[in-house]
Amino acid sequence: MEIDEQPSTVYYEIFVRSFYDSNGDGIGDLRGVIEKLDYLNDGDPNTDTDLGIGGIWLMPVNPSPSYHGYDITDFYGIDSEYGTVEDFGRLIEEAHRRGIKVIMDMVFNHTSLEHPWFADSRNPDSKYRSWYYWMNKEEDTGGAASAAGSGDAWHTLGGGKYLGIFSDHMPDLNYDNPEVRQEMIRIGKFWLEKGVDGFRLDAAKHIYIDTKDDVTAKEKLDKNIAWWNEFREAMNEVNPGAYIVGEMMDKSPAIIAPYLQPFDSGFNFGLAEQLVNMAKLEQSADLGFTLKRTYDLFARMSDPTFVDAPFLTNHDQTRAMSTLYGNVERAKSAASLLLSLPGNPFIYYGEEIGMQGMKPDEFVREPMVWYDKAKAGQTSWEPSKFNLETPSVERQLNDPQSLLSHYRKWIGVRNKLKALRDGGMEEYESDNMKLTAFIRATNDERVLVVHNTTGDEQKLTLAIPNEFARVIMSTKNGSELADGGKVLVLPSYSSVILGR
Repeated sequence: MEIDEQPSTVYYEIFVRSFYDSNGDGIGDLRGVIEKLDYLNDGDPNTDTDLGIGGIWLMPVNPSPSYHGYDITDFYGIDSEYGTVEDFGRLIEEAHRRGIKVIMDMVFNHTSLEHPWFADSRNPDSKYRSWYYWMNKEEDTGGAASAAGSGDAWHTLGGGKYLGIFSDHMPDLNYDNPEVRQEMIRIGKFWLEKGVDGFRLDAAKHIYIDTKDDVTAKEKLDKNIAWWNEFREAMNEVNPGAYIVGEMMDKSPAIIAPYLQPFDSGFNFGLAEQLVNMAKLEQSADLGFTLKRTYDLFARMSDPTFVDAPFLTNHDQTRAMSTLYGNVERAKSAASLLLSLPGNPFIYYGEEIGMQGMKPDEFVREPMVWYDKAKAGQTSWEPSKFNLETPSVERQLNDPQSLLSHYRKWIGVRNKLKALRDGGMEEYESDNMKLTAFIRATNDERVLVVHNTTGDEQKLTLAIPNEFARVIMSTKNGSELADGGKVLVLPSYSSVILGR
């Protein structure tokens, strides 16, 4: 049977404000990202001093009154603290020269309260009035609860009320208005024509979903999918190969699956939680069994062109290293699990050096730790709370046992090994319930991946002796094929890839 291969690459999520500062104002900027592209990928596959990633996701870079950028005032501009449209163009050019794709965060569900459209919409006679949801102050909202949690989704302003399901600073756009849909399509095309390679679509399931209880409402789901299909078809006119990944924040594959009609990928939140917990609790899981069934569902819904988007954590969540209580061995286990799976794995900036952080959001978006002592380039917009003792990039670069080296090793072997990079996933029968084992395969290559997330040495009896007779990669010394190739021995907290 022919395998449905998923050509993939590793993406790296960047919060520009925290990444690297090129002009000494303490705020990361686009020129700073350019300066650090060689850290991400120097463009030379023969070197191993870079991470080797193939794509970057830039959190919002459009003008915004907020530090995070998720309430935009100009969809066609670049935040002046980050640079200019020309700087953005140079970043794309330099990234492409190194083989790095660039995807933008697109925040289409809402605008900023300070967007000129919304300011104008306060006038009942404005053309922009119908670009948002307004009602009279006296009207009953029906108790619509915010999609983001508790509280009313409607907010009073002057003599009226407007809908803002995430915040009173983020008024929702009205996609029943065709002018809004046309404008969002113009914005998408504008940035594709500037050279971006795709988009991460923020709050993608909320375009027509007003409350946290609406997620499975068929009528609103159908309208969401119809709009995103309209958007996808329009983007295809500029770049049919543009990569579009949607944020549908839900652990259920059934919620994500319908969006794989218009999108290439949907972030796999349920899997992310499972991977971190496997490392935290030192447990195994039959990922081959679970993901095979998830991917069958995704394939049926996407006909069957989806690419999974696994990750550990992102900018809205407690950082993985904090969940793992600072344990480097467990962090290596989590990285090994992530980077051995199908799809486009996403790494949150600083995850590769073990940065920590817990809510509120500012503290999971702290400055990237480049140096042991303050030097030019280190951002300082937010004083670090959780990363005062985090080993810097500078310290970890030349340490072969560091977490950073572990990430580089895994990405390097992933880039070189087609089955690991592009292959499908199959179950593998294990006689040791403390191990996680599965097969990654393309139509011409098969490898066995085995993870030991425990603190003890473990052994696996190979189901078919000599089917996988060669150690391609091991994350620790001491891994070996014993008993004439019938038994695989894995040291504590280690992973092995076996080939034929």
